[in-house]
Amino acid sequence: MDSNYTRIFIGNPIEAQGLIARLKEVGIIAVVKNEAESARLAGFGASPQSSAEVFVHKDELEKAMNVVKVN
Repeated sequence: MDSNYTRIFIGNPIEAQGLIARLKEVGIIAVVKNEAESARLAGFGASPQSSAEVFVHKDELEKAMNVVKVN
């Protein structure tokens, strides 16, 4: 399956939220995937060691990587 999104970060959910905020400041709307949070919202148990993945559209990858490099 082909995707128009590329993962630019995987790690701590708090750090992911900070990155998402910085991306939003430069006009990039990121997509976050957090399976532990999704499981919690669905009523399943959540793993204490959760990680979040941040994805951006391929058209915005270069601009997003500049944000990642700065921080």
